[in-house]
Amino acid sequence: MKGSAILSNKPLPTSGPYPTSDPYLFCVYHKDQYPQGNGKMEAPFPGNGHDFNPSNPYRMYHGDLIPGFPQHPHRGFETITATIDGVIDHADSAGNCGRYGMGDLQWMTAGEGIVHSEMFPLLKTDEENPLRFFQIWLNLPAKSKMVKPSFVMFWANDVPEFRSEDDKATATVWVGSNYWGIKKNNSPPPDSWASDETNDVALVHIKIHPGGKIILPKAHESSVNRSLFYIEGSSGMLVDGQAINDKVFLSLDPTKDVTLQLPDEHKTAGEFLWLQGKPIDEPVASYGPFVMNTQQEIRQAFSDYRETEFGGWPWPRDDMVFPMEKGRFALHEGKETEPIKSERERSEL
Repeated sequence: MKGSAILSNKPLPTSGPYPTSDPYLFCVYHKDQYPQGNGKMEAPFPGNGHDFNPSNPYRMYHGDLIPGFPQHPHRGFETITATIDGVIDHADSAGNCGRYGMGDLQWMTAGEGIVHSEMFPLLKTDEENPLRFFQIWLNLPAKSKMVKPSFVMFWANDVPEFRSEDDKATATVWVGSNYWGIKKNNSPPPDSWASDETNDVALVHIKIHPGGKIILPKAHESSVNRSLFYIEGSSGMLVDGQAINDKVFLSLDPTKDVTLQLPDEHKTAGEFLWLQGKPIDEPVASYGPFVMNTQQEIRQAFSDYRETEFGGWPWPRDDMVFPMEKGRFALHEGKETEPIKSERERSEL
C-alpha cells in the first residue's frame, strides 16, 4: 500500500499569519464582513490604528476611517494580493495605482524599496461590502533583492480556471502553468522567483462543492515545498482518502497526485489555498517590512528608508483611495488599463 501524500497535518491559527515554507515568507487570509458605506467609503466607527481583533465581523487594521493599510515601506521581497470578493485600492511611491478585486491578482516586486498602501473602500451604500483575499509574501533571492520595483495586475477574466466535468470543483490558477492542461499563464514580474518555470511556483484557489472532487497533480519539480490550506468548509473533506478537520494546514508530498473530495452529505462547499515553489534556500533576516539575508542589510534598509523614503509618497493622502464611482483599473508607468467588465462587476460597483 502506498504511503500517504500528507506529510503533516496541523491546525491553522485562529488569527494572524498562516505557517509558510520557503520560498514563501508570509500568508494571511483576510475575511471581513464590512458594513454599508456612508457615501465617503468609510466605516461607521474610526479605527484605533491597530485593529486586528479576530472576534469582530470586520477589522479596520491600520486604517482610520477607511479600513486597510496606509502607506508603508517594503524591501527585499514581493507582495502578492489575490482577491476573491470585494475591492482594494492600491497606490505606491513609483506612481502606480489601481482598484482591483473579485478574482484579480496584484503583484508587486518591492526589490530595492517601495512604499505602498492597500485600502479597502466601502463602495456600496445600500448593502454590505464583504472582502476576502490572500496577502502573500514571496521571497527574492539575494541576487534580486535590490532590483528595481515592479508592478503587474492580472485581471480575473485573464486568470485561467480549471473546472471538473460536473462543475462541482474549480481551480483558479493565479500563478502556475502546466497543471490541469493549462499550458500558459500570466507572466510574473521579470525578477520574481516565479519567473523561472523550473522553480515551479504555484498559487491556486480551489473550491469543491458537495459530491465534487479534483486531483491535485504531482509537481513538475520534486524539490518543491507544497502546502495546502483548508480555509473554508466543515470537517470531513477527504484529502488522499483521509478525512481532515476544518481549518488545517497540510504539507504534501510533491511527487504524488492527491485527490481532494467532498462527500455528498456535506451542505456547503470547501475551499483550499495551494502554495508551492522550489525553496530559495538562503538565509532570511527580517524585521517588520524588510526581508534581507543579513542583519546588516536590515539595518541598511532602515537607514536608506530614513534618508530617501524610497522615493517619497506622491499621493495626497496616506490612505489613498480613488473616486467612489471609478471601476477597476490599473495605472502603471503612466498607462491606464481596465478589465472587461463582467456582469458581477456591473452589479457590485
